[in-house]
Amino acid sequence: MLDVFITSRVRRKIVVVYAKYPDFKTHVRGLAKLIKEDPGNIQRELRRLEKAGFLVSEKRGNTKVFSTNKSFPIFKELQAIVIKSQQLSNNRQRNSRNSGGEMISH
Repeated sequence: MLDVFITSRVRRKIVVVYAKYPDFKTHVRGLAKLIKEDPGNIQRELRRLEKAGFLVSEKRGNTKVFSTNKSFPIFKELQAIVIKSQQLSNNRQRNSRNSGGEMISH
């Protein structure tokens, strides 16, 4: 469901990680391993999310480490949307399995 609002797959994965785990801090390569995406694409999306104010970064030696900006004006709302979106997705998958592969519509 989140894919309707955040069309970039890489950006969506990044937002989900940082919204679900607001204390998470990592560098580009660490995030690339975690979400199994190309570091170049991740770096581009991290810059965009930092420019928007969702993420903040700090230098640690030669490495730039990114973390959630918890004072981002809509952080709590975005976090709630991510969690609800994942719950809906999990419910759909569970309903699909319970009905023998057929989706149940309400």
